[in-house]
Amino acid sequence: MVEQQRVLVTGGAGFLGSHLCERLLAEGNEVLCVDNFFTGSKDNIRHLLDDSRFESMRHDVTFPLYVEVDEIYNLACPASPVHYQHDPAQTTKTSVHGAINMLGLARRINARIFQASTSEVYGDPDVHPQSESYWGRVNPIGPRACYDEGKRCAETLFFDYYRQHGLSIRVARIFNTYGPRMHPNDGRVVSNFIVQALRGEDITIYGDGGQTRAFCYVDDLIEGFCRLMAAPDDVTGPINLGNPHEITIRELAEKIIELTGAKSTLVKKPLPEDDPMQRCPDISLAKEKLGWSPGVALEEGLRKTIDYFDRLLATGG
Repeated sequence: MVEQQRVLVTGGAGFLGSHLCERLLAEGNEVLCVDNFFTGSKDNIRHLLDDSRFESMRHDVTFPLYVEVDEIYNLACPASPVHYQHDPAQTTKTSVHGAINMLGLARRINARIFQASTSEVYGDPDVHPQSESYWGRVNPIGPRACYDEGKRCAETLFFDYYRQHGLSIRVARIFNTYGPRMHPNDGRVVSNFIVQALRGEDITIYGDGGQTRAFCYVDDLIEGFCRLMAAPDDVTGPINLGNPHEITIRELAEKIIELTGAKSTLVKKPLPEDDPMQRCPDISLAKEKLGWSPGVALEEGLRKTIDYFDRLLATGG
């Protein structure tokens, strides 16, 4: 029988965090969900509140937190350009001060700690697909830098605590992920396209739609999180977690129009500054160290996500 753990999830009311809380509870753990509800939503965790092993706390990770737990998943940070560019200085503080505070907590209570990093650390890459050995091509003063550089600094802090204090760390670089509980107005391409299609609006693509992304369904990603956290201590990461199946933005839009039965047409707008043209993970390390690769096909995942947004929009969400 697996020993019950008390697990802290920062950003636990967000898209990824709520799915992680659900998974940890299903495995028999106690879960402390911490969120300041800037982008997280109480609706994402409402169904968990009656579980005696689940606790929710409103807290901003830029301030210290004093709790007793066995493991920490640090997911706190707005992750879409619409939200992280709303208050860029606060975004950087969330990544950097949040990492410092959570690492300090982990050191004090001797807890294993997981950092949700991002494929954005690779910037607009000139290496394709991106492997963990690639250092990236990031504009440190651009409009996306608050997120990109904040996450890069968080990784630096994690590995400094690992080398200096022997802390048990895990770092995952998350590539584009989608699924139920995405924020309908977060500006991410999957949610944007689905909401526009379901509302009968034209679908907005930036540039010519030839830029590529690789989309991982949320359940697959959470499985990767749990496998990385359970891995031996020499598997610190960073490890790419994402789906290596690449698709153009135009192809994605056309697939969503097909699956929703929408009459939408594609409308082109200028490409945002520093928007990467390619983003696709090399997941060789995840396969080797974790035995992990995504199993949910894009069409299957899109159908589930469309069903979620269909219900959400029907209730005025």
